[in-house]
Amino acid sequence: MPAGPPRIGVIGAGIIGLAVARRLSGHAEVTVLDKEDRVGAHQTGHNSGVAHAGLYYPPGSLKAALCRRGVTLLRAYCTERDLPYVTCGKVVVARDGTEADRLAEIERRARANGVPDLRRLDADRLRDVEPHTRGVAALHSPRTAIVDFGAVARAFAGDLRAGALRLGFPVAAIRRGPRSAVVRSAADEELEFDTVIVCAGLHSDRVSRLAGDSPGPAIVPFRGEYHRLVANRTHLVRGLIYPVPDPRYPFLGVHLTRRVDGTVDVGPNAVLALAREGYRWGTVAPGDLWQTLRWPGFRRMARTHWRTGVRELHGSLSRRAFVAAARRYVPELTVADVEPAGAGVRAQAVDADGTLVDDFRIHRLGPVVTVRNAPSPAATSSLAIADHLADQLADRL
Repeated sequence: MPAGPPRIGVIGAGIIGLAVARRLSGHAEVTVLDKEDRVGAHQTGHNSGVAHAGLYYPPGSLKAALCRRGVTLLRAYCTERDLPYVTCGKVVVARDGTEADRLAEIERRARANGVPDLRRLDADRLRDVEPHTRGVAALHSPRTAIVDFGAVARAFAGDLRAGALRLGFPVAAIRRGPRSAVVRSAADEELEFDTVIVCAGLHSDRVSRLAGDSPGPAIVPFRGEYHRLVANRTHLVRGLIYPVPDPRYPFLGVHLTRRVDGTVDVGPNAVLALAREGYRWGTVAPGDLWQTLRWPGFRRMARTHWRTGVRELHGSLSRRAFVAAARRYVPELTVADVEPAGAGVRAQAVDADGTLVDDFRIHRLGPVVTVRNAPSPAATSSLAIADHLADQLADRL
């Protein structure tokens, strides 16, 4: 390794890549590379803005540990930088006895993960917290909060040294050696680093393969569409109202989410996107779609879960069906109460056997570290993920 501070390249200027770069910048000369002309262009800028408390994740998983640590660090950072961090609380609502049984498992996990101040609510106490919400039981997490993750990412970028951000740098190749790696752009510019960290989100599998980390898991993009309550109906939701999630999927189902600006979103659902950056139905990338369809894991997943996919697609095409999913929890909602509010795309990793990867996946190959799966609660966990990667790279810092 050459004299002077180690040179670290971080591929991806989303909230994870920027958090990692910020964490390592005191120990190394860090350069962040991204193909876009701005930070947080994709998942960071297209999410529900929830700072998760750690309710759902299996105790002992990376998600559980890093979410709980991450939300503490995130709250402190937002306070220090005067960024919005609103502790509005969250209820996970069971509609019947079967869901109440599943809710008990969520409560068990949450308590094992150390989520503070949890309360089990009956129907009457649920109405005390969310007066317009109906259910037979609920789990109340009063410490769950909302933030503006785009603003957090921009603050992280501002913490870096001048010149550390190389935007408009699409990575075309990575040549990995025993002690360093060379990253080449689409314009044939080459940069050599002692360590390269791949935090490429929607393209994490492709960029990881450039570094020799293959074959799987592969990213299957799922678009999550949102509607928004019209201004005179936002009073129907005080904080965050979530369904009891289906344990077969890493998605949390259509929920109602208050934003830091006072608006209330309804969504997202989860439908196959026709492009990795397909925020609209009309955006189709044949190469992306072909890569998804030819991945063996996608075909196996589709055979198992096609009925759920059809239901989600119907909800995307019909505003009435979309609102019906939310009305299970807030019966006063009508189709006239919502308007379209954009979409995000989730970089869901799928193994070759068709399993939807649920935990964070981080691999190390000599001088290259790849973050292969970092969906929600990755934004909440970003500062803790950065600490985790710094620990893994202690021998190179």
